[in-house]
Amino acid sequence: MARSASGRPVTIIEVAKQAGVSISTVSRVMNGNHHVDPAIAGRVRAVAAELRYSASPLARSLVLGRTQRVAIMVPDLENPTFQSVLRGLTRAAAKDNYHVLVADSLETAGEESTLASEARRCCDAIALCAPRMPEDQLRALLPELAPVVLINRESPYVLAPTLTADYEAGIQSLARHLHQLGHRRIAYLEGNPDSASNAQRLSGLTRFRAEHPDADVIGIPCGVTFEHGHAVADAVIASGATGVLGFNDLVAMGLLSGLNERGVRVPEQLSLTGFDDIPFAKYMTPALTTASVPVVELGEEAWKRLHALLNGERPDHDLSFRPRIEIRGSTGPAPAS
Repeated sequence: MARSASGRPVTIIEVAKQAGVSISTVSRVMNGNHHVDPAIAGRVRAVAAELRYSASPLARSLVLGRTQRVAIMVPDLENPTFQSVLRGLTRAAAKDNYHVLVADSLETAGEESTLASEARRCCDAIALCAPRMPEDQLRALLPELAPVVLINRESPYVLAPTLTADYEAGIQSLARHLHQLGHRRIAYLEGNPDSASNAQRLSGLTRFRAEHPDADVIGIPCGVTFEHGHAVADAVIASGATGVLGFNDLVAMGLLSGLNERGVRVPEQLSLTGFDDIPFAKYMTPALTTASVPVVELGEEAWKRLHALLNGERPDHDLSFRPRIEIRGSTGPAPAS
């Protein structure tokens, strides 16, 4: 805020006095209210510019009854997938003069509920990505968080808008791709066992097995990070699988590193797929075959629904993005037996 000749801050009272209007009129003009007479609004803005006055964020929040902030909670901000969701949400919200605060639960399911509640108290609404929160806990928490949009989580008991990727269909498509290349023993590197998206992938593989009884799909406990993928390289080799489905791209990249260290050639000896299509996936050597999810768009769509809820409007319908399979150099024909 600018200061007067005496060195003290210029106040809204001084702007109102010099413009010949009420304090409430200045407040409405400075907060973008379009119902003020254009001539009066122009005079107020001219005086404000002359005095170099601008409303403080705190004052604006008190007038509007809003913070002009929304929150997003994610399980792991180090994962480029969630960085891209955040990018889409932040850019879209900025166009409506909103800022985004980030809460990272650090893959700690027990902290999700408390962290989401604390984040929501600082903001006007929240986008919630809590893949491992128990269903009963989620149902109890959502009324406290409203307005809220769910990301990567579906529930028949939840009324909040939801935005998801069809992980079930995506993993089936990847498994079919490996099958078409002749792979009959396929390993799936499992994510967190209590993750909703991992459950969807397992459901998709159950359907795949039913469609392809000649295929043997084995699960290998893994996780969600590069380190987790790297750590299971020996287990993958011992499994005898010729094709591997990574829970996500980070896991697949970690496994690729571990296989390279052991002299296993990809895809000549073992084919490998990821999931998400993070920015690094196509620059690996070999480039990673994966299921591409439009995560930036997911963040943008989350903001559209939050914005509607904040303005008392009906949000758009729920969306489920069907991943697009990107076939690259990490998959090839099964090696001859």
